[in-house]
Order: sequence, then C-alpha cells, then structure tokens
Amino acid sequence: MNFHIVEFEASYGKSSQIPSSDIPEIVFSGKSNVGKSSLINKLLYRKSIAKVSATPGKTTTVNFFRLSDVRFADLPGYGYAKVSKSEKDRWAELVEGYFSQNRNISLIIQICDIRHSPTKDDMAMIDFLYSTGYNFIIALTKLDKLKKSQIQTRINDLRNELSEYKDIKLYPCSSQTGEGTDEIRKAIEDSISDKSE
Repeated sequence: MNFHIVEFEASYGKSSQIPSSDIPEIVFSGKSNVGKSSLINKLLYRKSIAKVSATPGKTTTVNFFRLSDVRFADLPGYGYAKVSKSEKDRWAELVEGYFSQNRNISLIIQICDIRHSPTKDDMAMIDFLYSTGYNFIIALTKLDKLKKSQIQTRINDLRNELSEYKDIKLYPCSSQTGEGTDEIRKAIEDSISDKSE
C-alpha cells in the first residue's frame, strides 16, 4: 500500500451529504487538540494535507483523503467546550450519522494523548467502538513529550484504566519524530488485507 500518493477528496458538514463508501475506509477519531491532523499528515508523509490548527475544534466536518485503494476519514474532534450547543449537536449528528451508514470500515484509529487519562468523551467513544465490534486500535500521541523513563509507566497506567476492554491494542506514537507511525501503517495495511480475505 502506497501512503505517499494521496489527495484530499471532500469535506461534508451533514451526514446526509456523505456518499456511500465504495472502498475500505480508515477512520480517525479523537478529541479536539489531540493531534489527529498531525498524525494523518505524518502517516501520509505530508506536512499539511490535513489542516493543523493551533485552535482546538477547527475540524467541524468529515474530511476524506483518497489513497489508491483506500480512503482516510477524519471525523470532527469532540469534547471542545468553547463551541455552541447547536454546533456540538451538529458534530454529534455528523459522527453518529457516519457510523449509522453501512460503511466499508476496515479500521478505526482512536487517538488519545499518552500523557493523560482518557477523558469521559474518550471513554464513551472507546466503549462505543468496543461494544459495536468495530476493528479499532488506540494511537497514543504526544510520545515525544514524555521522558523515556515515563513511557512504560504511562502505558501501564492506560492499560489499567482500559482494563475492562480485553485485548485492546495501544500504539504509542509521535507526529513530531515519527516514532510508532510505521507500526500504525502496518496495522492499516493488515486491516485492509484481513478484510479482503
């Protein structure tokens, strides 16, 4: 699978606008300001195909990026307090509407900040993915912000916090250094080949 060849395809602000999925989709989910756009850019060897903002809550649409035989779907970030209730409701409709469609989802990459415990919204999303049987992994971003001596402690803590979810897969990574991104690319490739078998 070639991660170098990619183009921005389209953005949709309402679930009713989203066309049906004709190829496997890799879905990126996470709270605002967790580094979702930065991770997508790193995985695709780009600097800014996914727009990175210093202001949280800027991704308010579902954004699609087309690779040769797979599509990346970037969901709007959740959990940002400084938006109106109507805007939060629109985001919720968009994400719920996306998942309620019969989509060809190969893998969901749920993104959490390795430095912190999962938020209430993170736990709600993980619970949804787990209970509905989606194939998902958790990418733990901001790895470069920890000292080497802190990393294993944080991973152990997160495993404890997520202990009710059996066999959950954690992928520590950094969009700054690229550490851990090869493993995520492999997880993406494996999910596509598993689905095609």
